[in-house]
Amino acid sequence: MGCEKEQMLAGEAYDPSAPELVADRQEARDRCRRYNDTAPTETERRERLLRKLFGEVGDDATVIPSFRCDYGYNVGVGDDFFANCGCVVLDVAPVVFGENCLLGPGVHVYTATHPIDPAERAAGREFGDPVTVGDDVWIGGRAVIAPGVSVGDGAVVAAGAVVVDDVPARTVVGGNPAEVIRRSDDEKESGRKERDGEQRDGAAAPGDGP
Repeated sequence: MGCEKEQMLAGEAYDPSAPELVADRQEARDRCRRYNDTAPTETERRERLLRKLFGEVGDDATVIPSFRCDYGYNVGVGDDFFANCGCVVLDVAPVVFGENCLLGPGVHVYTATHPIDPAERAAGREFGDPVTVGDDVWIGGRAVIAPGVSVGDGAVVAAGAVVVDDVPARTVVGGNPAEVIRRSDDEKESGRKERDGEQRDGAAAPGDGP
């Protein structure tokens, strides 16, 4: 393994033009192309190609073409993962999805980032910041997950959200930049109170019976 690849995987600044990394990206593009060219009925072939593309794949993982990534080997998906069409993962650093995760159409997940200083940025070096998504997470269509973000278990990211900060477990976030809209438990609590109110309203008052 070359020095630049080691630095990339370690989250340190690296040169993306290093021959080894250029070759890795070309291989990932070729594997994406072959995957994207599959027919909907070629489920077994899709599974084989996905397992070659990703570093780790759980059971019953589904990715609807088209799909794009930088390297592929830095992507891990858990059981029952589902990504709709048009998703993009820039995986210069690890991108890990837990079990039962759902991605809407056109979700983008980024780990690649660049120096803030323009002179350093012009020099061409970049670095990566991992993204971690917990279990039972739903990310709506056209949402963007920025480098370094962690999304907690059971969270929901609204369509079109731009997520630049960590998402607490069991919350719903939306907007640009994304903010917590509510906790997913709040809806259950609201429903419970409504049901309790209906039961009280429907209860027979003393003396109302036959």
